[in-house]
Amino acid sequence: MKLYNTLTKKLESLTDDKSKPIKLYTCGPTVYHYAHIGNLRNVIFNDTLRRALEVADYKVNHVMNITDVGHLVSDADDGDDKLEKGAKREGKTVWEVADYYIDAFERHTKALNVLSPTKIVRATKAIDSQQEMIKILCGKGYAYQTKQAIYFDISKLDDYGKLSGQKLADKEIAVRSEVVTDPDKHHPQDFALWFFTIGHFADHQMRWDSPWGEGFPGWHLECSAIIHQELGETIDIHTGGVDHIGTHHTNEIAQSEAAFGKPLSKIWMHNEFLHSGGGKMSKSGGDTITLDNIIEKGYDPLALRLMYLQSHYRSHAEFSWENLDAAQNRLKNYQALADQKWQIKAQAKNLTIVNKLSHFADNIKGSLSMDLATPVALTVIEELTDVNANELAMDKNEFQKFLDLIDIVFGLNLANRQDINDQQKRIILDRQKTRNEKNWQSSDELRDQLKQQGIGLRDSEHGAIWYRS
Repeated sequence: MKLYNTLTKKLESLTDDKSKPIKLYTCGPTVYHYAHIGNLRNVIFNDTLRRALEVADYKVNHVMNITDVGHLVSDADDGDDKLEKGAKREGKTVWEVADYYIDAFERHTKALNVLSPTKIVRATKAIDSQQEMIKILCGKGYAYQTKQAIYFDISKLDDYGKLSGQKLADKEIAVRSEVVTDPDKHHPQDFALWFFTIGHFADHQMRWDSPWGEGFPGWHLECSAIIHQELGETIDIHTGGVDHIGTHHTNEIAQSEAAFGKPLSKIWMHNEFLHSGGGKMSKSGGDTITLDNIIEKGYDPLALRLMYLQSHYRSHAEFSWENLDAAQNRLKNYQALADQKWQIKAQAKNLTIVNKLSHFADNIKGSLSMDLATPVALTVIEELTDVNANELAMDKNEFQKFLDLIDIVFGLNLANRQDINDQQKRIILDRQKTRNEKNWQSSDELRDQLKQQGIGLRDSEHGAIWYRS
């Protein structure tokens, strides 16, 4: 399997050693608001990567964090804590806000058929690990303390910024009206490991005792500490959105590699943004759409999943209701293909039919092994949607195996669709009889009965093929 490594800017082959689990870490949500469909693109990217690894016979130890403290409005450690702002907005405690949006995130990921990580760790449940890491960094001279915070000193690293390839001198600091600066910082890009609950953060609800004083951890620290706590010093794959490259993941690398003297991750993977109306979808832009909005408009959540898969993860994807309509129609075509499982009338006597399905399966796996080329993999299914299963795969067991593979890879819930009932089957047989007798009026009436029950018919030389309309 080859994956694009953001760090080296090239495709790299994953280890052939499948005796040990792949250590995968994915950046989870900051739970101060609903995840919008731009955020959920990253979730489907992570899930697709996990599925592709497992299809390639790798075992995966997948850890995801949940940021429920320390993520400030600015990724550069300025402004208010997002959880605190959420609490003020909703008149709740930060703990209540976090719990509510964690539940919402879990509900949405379940609707999108996302595999559960091996372990999910809330930042507030890893405070001890974060404090231990600060002790190491202070002991090695990589951190310093001011009245407001403990900072990581980026001047101590010669390769700071290697992930983005951007020189420190070229980095710009975003200026926001709510920025609260620390005049004692050594360098504007030094980032906080621990904030003290004084001054601007005197009323911060989440606070813990520490050897340096009461406070709370910085956002960047939590991922490094959770990775070390759950997966060790060097992992195989770390993922995130492209917006994490320049600051969050750069700072993770800096503090982890300074603390432990080993690479944080062998491969770094990042998905591109979901655009809407030509621009990046963001909460601050006020143009967010949630999965609940999608469902309220009558769309199947898996149509959104399919819409994501139609674009390569390293390419911009464009959301529009027209694009979602097209994805929903495409999903219905896939479902109609899957429903042919119940309509196969004979067993294959020619092994070339079985081999043809095997060839299609190999093409899907091969596309995924080349940096998760999901658009290419989907074209394989597209080749089959206009074909009668009796013409292609008369062996029901082999067709079932193929549907199982599609589900494992794409998560579209095609393999376990239910058969129609006996009464509906009888109507189809009666209609076929009336057609043979050229009794078109009765044939149309029977077809309309099925239509009212959500069953459509497509006539072929093998008889009528039903599908759910």
